[in-house]
Amino acid sequence: MPLMIGVAGLHGATWWYWAISPVVDREDLSLEQTQIQLEITTGTSTRQIGQDLEATGMIHSAWAWNIWAFWLAWQNREGGFQAGVYTITPTQSMPAIARRIWEGQVEDASVTLPEGWSLEQMGAEFERRQYFTQAEFMTATQEIPSGEEFPWLPRDLPHLEGFLYPDTYQFPQGTSPQQVIGIMLARFQEVALPLYEAAQENQDLTLQEWVTLASMVEKEAAVAQERPRIAGVFLNRLSQGMRLESDPTVEYGTGIRQTPDQPLTLEQVRQPSPYNTYLNEGLPPTPISSPGVDSLRAVLNPERTDYLFFVANYDGTHVFSRTLEEHEAAKQRIRQERERQRQLETDTESL
Repeated sequence: MPLMIGVAGLHGATWWYWAISPVVDREDLSLEQTQIQLEITTGTSTRQIGQDLEATGMIHSAWAWNIWAFWLAWQNREGGFQAGVYTITPTQSMPAIARRIWEGQVEDASVTLPEGWSLEQMGAEFERRQYFTQAEFMTATQEIPSGEEFPWLPRDLPHLEGFLYPDTYQFPQGTSPQQVIGIMLARFQEVALPLYEAAQENQDLTLQEWVTLASMVEKEAAVAQERPRIAGVFLNRLSQGMRLESDPTVEYGTGIRQTPDQPLTLEQVRQPSPYNTYLNEGLPPTPISSPGVDSLRAVLNPERTDYLFFVANYDGTHVFSRTLEEHEAAKQRIRQERERQRQLETDTESL
C-alpha cells in the first residue's frame, strides 16, 4: 500500500509539473510567432479564462488552471483576475500567466480616434474598448479644466467638443476619462495650438471660432484637396453676412445622420437648434467635431475665390458655384445623375 501511494504521488507530481510548465521551450519557437492578444472582459469566469487559454495553446490544462486559481484566491480573498488585454505566450509558465492576469498587467492598447469624430463617437469607442462608459466620458467632457493647466482653453465652453485632438493614443486599461481628456488636450496644445499662434496676427477668428469653422470643414470635406476651398466659401459667406447653411451642423444639432439615398428633408432643415446654420447666422456655438490638422490649416490658409456655394457629388467631391442660380442648377444635375444610377442598379438587378 505505501508503495502504491508513493507511485500515485509520483505520477501526480509529474502531472502537476507538466501542467504548470510552459507549453513550449523558449528556444523552440519565436515569440513573434506564438504570442497572442487575450482580451478578458469584465465578468469573465475563472473557468472560462482557463478554457480560453487551453484552447489557444497557451497552457496545458484548464483543470490545472482552476486548481491554481483556487490557490491564488485562498491566498488573497480580496483579489481576482482582472479585465483587460494581455499579451500571452506559450513560453510562459501557467503560474506566470495567472499572476499577470491576477495583477492586471495589461498591455497599453492602441486607440485610434479619427478626425471628424464627435465626443459621442469617442465615448462609444471607449465604452466598446471597456475603458469606461460613454456616459462617464460625456460627463467628464463637460468639466472644463482649470486655466492653470490649459490657459489657452476658452473659459465659457459648455463641453470640450473640438478640443480633444484626434489621433492614435496608447491608453493602458484603467485610465480614467479625466486622464484621457488631459492627454488629448495636451496633444491639441502640442499639435494644433502652435498653428493658430503663428497665424494669430493675421487672423480675425478667435481660437474657438477657428476650431469651430475647422470642425465644419472636417465634416464637409471628403477630399483633402477641397478643404481650403470649402474653408474659403464659408469665410466668404461670413464676410457677406450670409448664413452658412451647412448640413453637418443640422445633423449635429438634431442627431440625424443623412445618407446619399436619404438626405435631410426640408422639415429637418427647418428644425430649430442652436447649431442649425440654415436658421441661425454666423458660426454654431461650439465645434461639431474634432478637426484634424489639415482642416485647421485650411481655415488659416483658405483658397481665395469668389465662390459662395457648394454641393456634394455622390463621389465625395463638390461642385462650387458663384451664384444661387448656378448652385441650384448644379443640385439639379446631381439629383438627375443619382436617379440615373438608381435606375441602372434596378435594371441590373432585374436581369
